[in-house]
Amino acid sequence: MTAPRKASGLDETGLEPVSKRRTVQEVVYQRLSHALMTGRFKPGQMLTISSLSTLFRTSHMPVREALRRLVAENALETASNGSAYVPAVSRERLDDLCNARVIVETAATAQAVGNMTPRIIRAIENLAEDHLDAGRDQDIQLMLAKNRDFHFMIYETANSPVLLQLIDTLWLRFGPYLRMLTNHLEPELAAGKFEVYGDHHQKLIAALKEGDATEAVEQIKADIRETQALLVPLCVPGQEA
Repeated sequence: MTAPRKASGLDETGLEPVSKRRTVQEVVYQRLSHALMTGRFKPGQMLTISSLSTLFRTSHMPVREALRRLVAENALETASNGSAYVPAVSRERLDDLCNARVIVETAATAQAVGNMTPRIIRAIENLAEDHLDAGRDQDIQLMLAKNRDFHFMIYETANSPVLLQLIDTLWLRFGPYLRMLTNHLEPELAAGKFEVYGDHHQKLIAALKEGDATEAVEQIKADIRETQALLVPLCVPGQEA
């Protein structure tokens, strides 16, 4: 048997073959979603069914269904030939997404504060430290993944499936902007400026320990707005990562 052909342009995304056929469609969807949320795909990148099927070592059907689901969630768009692609970036879309993120994520944070326990806070602290460790190691992809895990542990503690679903969708759509951010982060991390990206996390943890919902909300808002400010100058045609 010949070795599976590599999927052109997708090898660097970190996606792996799917082994359990029983949940193939869901696994493909979850892996693509996580890759989108953590900036693995470039703005405008084409995601063909054949290439992804080769990468996952699956038939076309589960990939087709996963892509269709992501298109329905506005995380991907459809080209005239039927292929799915990552949406292009724009300043207008960035501002709209960030405004929506502030509204929904601050609501989830405020609701989560009252549900915090020492065990959950310790887990959040560990994720914040993992985020900084990834920065020290200049592992941008891991840093973005740990940032996502940090935020979602807080949002999940709100115990609101509706808010969590809305946040999940917004992060899917925010993925192309995180990919652009990687080029900005590379020289920053190489210069040892990783701790500044954990500043709001530490202040947020302090607020959670104190049960201070007002301060926790302010830190979430500041974290989103700081990322937005970093991305604004990158939302120029021809400067996408």
